[in-house]
Order: sequence, then C-alpha cells, then structure tokens
Amino acid sequence: MSYLKRAREVFDVELAAVKSVQGRLNRSFDQAVDLIAGALLERRKLVVVGVGKSGNIGKKIAATFTSTGAPAVLLDSVDALHGDLGILNDGDVVLALSYSGETEELVNLLPAIKRFTVKIIAITSSAKSTLGKSSEVVLNVKVSKEACPFNMAPTASTTASLVMGDALAMAVLDARGFKKSDFARLHPSGAIGRALLLKVADIMRSGTRNPVALQTKSVREALLTMGKAKSGSISVVNKSGKLTGVFTDGDLRRHLAKNNSVLEQPLSKVMTRKPTSICEEALAAEVMQIFNRRNIDDIVVVNAKREPVGLVDSQDLPKLKAL
Repeated sequence: MSYLKRAREVFDVELAAVKSVQGRLNRSFDQAVDLIAGALLERRKLVVVGVGKSGNIGKKIAATFTSTGAPAVLLDSVDALHGDLGILNDGDVVLALSYSGETEELVNLLPAIKRFTVKIIAITSSAKSTLGKSSEVVLNVKVSKEACPFNMAPTASTTASLVMGDALAMAVLDARGFKKSDFARLHPSGAIGRALLLKVADIMRSGTRNPVALQTKSVREALLTMGKAKSGSISVVNKSGKLTGVFTDGDLRRHLAKNNSVLEQPLSKVMTRKPTSICEEALAAEVMQIFNRRNIDDIVVVNAKREPVGLVDSQDLPKLKAL
C-alpha cells in the first residue's frame, strides 16, 4: 500500500496555506520587524510566548533568532504564571503565538505581561481575538484548512506560523546588517562556521606537496617533481615566478598518444594555459563550488602576485565535503 497520495495532499494543503499567508503580508510585518530590531538595538531581547504546539513552534523561532545573534528566549505560558515571568524586562518585545488567539493559558498571562513596558506582536488567525486586541501588531496566519483529514490536528496552521517566524528572523537579520562573518563567529565549531571561517590557505597542499616548475623545464623533469610531491599535476611558472599554466598526468597521456618524444618537450609547449586557480584568501567553501562546476582534478592556489603557493587536489574532496 502506498501513502504517496496522502503525502502529496498534505504538501498541497500546506503549500497553499503558506502562499495564502504570503499574499496577506502587509505593513504590519514591517512594523513587527521595526519593533524587534529597535529593541535589539537597545540591547533588549525578544521573548517568544506560546503553549502546546504553538510553544513548540515558538521554540524553533526563538532558536532561529538566537542563531543569528538576536537574543531570544521561549517563555511557556503555563510556567510564566508560576514565576518564570521574571525573564521579562521593560523594553523587551513579546512575540505571542496562538492560532485561535484565545488559548486560555496565554490569555490569562496577558494582564501580567501588560504590567511591563513591552510591545506585543501576535502571530494568530484573528485580529479580533483577545490576543489580537491586546497586541500592538498582528501577523495574520489564518489558513483555510488543516492538512489533517478531520481538520483538527494543527498542521497547515503551525507550518504557516513557523514560516512567519522564519520570515521575521530573516527580515530582522537584514535590518541589523547581520553578515556572514557574524554568523561564523556564532557557529565556530559547526559546519556553517567552518565553511565561513576556513580559508583556502588552511586546506591547500603547500611546500613539498605543491610541485612547481619553470615553463622551460622538460616534461621528464616535471614528472620527477610531480612524483616526489605525489601529485597528479604541476604548476608552471615563468622566470618571474608567476603562474602561466598547469601540466597534469592527463595532459601527458593525451600528448603521448600523438607524440612519443613529448618527454623532452618544454612545459611551455604542452601545458594547459590559463588554468583554474583560486586566491589563498578565498573561502574554502568556494573550492567545493569550483569542483562541482568544472570537471577538473586540481585547483592551483595563488597569492596576490599570481604566484602558485598551493594546490587543492580532488582527492581531498572527502575532507572538503565536511564544509
């Protein structure tokens, strides 16, 4: 028995729900972004409030904000009534999630929140609900139906709320001028941080593992140098030390098929001119992009003077894929 039909129906319902919410975006969204970005500028924080499924969505939204350098915490509506409200301070912004806008625990919490000098942003389906009327800004996530066949289990509505939270986080990121380098600083040991912090110079083969030869050298001499470096290619330079080409074992095979005397030829006659190269200061992740785009085995690493200072071999790909 296949359940693909049901799966596709769920995708259709939830995609339609998100598109519907997208179509209703208006000035309220800009107001919400301005409130959050303004509070963060004043070194305040975002307090996300929810309970049940909305609390689960709120936890993800808070984590997304935090991962992009925006201080955010999740406050469970039930726990807040028993002392956890102490996490809230004047100047904070509250992002409250309740699809109906009438969730009892959240509604009971609103008077206590109002005792603080805070702004409330509601993610709900009704601006006329108790939550909606208690908020400065309402972000409407009303959906026509849930993906549940009984139209009961929160599915499309929670997806719409999550996407709205992601949209807020990314817009606030833009408003704050958050950069790749900032992201890397917050994720130093993860794959994201490695991809944004590691430079080509950190992963390239250098020194004796980076074979280089003058373009006047013979192919035979170049092969000896390549063998010592255990490399399938060699960077070719002019008398000024600048990169002029590359010679690979693939080039050797192609030339041998045409000319048996190729071993005595100077590299300038048989090398590949204008080889693919990358600056040593470039991000290591860019190397993966080049390998994915081009059918090559090696990438020459050059400095600002176009001198070959290293080599990235395709055999290193398993390590690079960790990026």
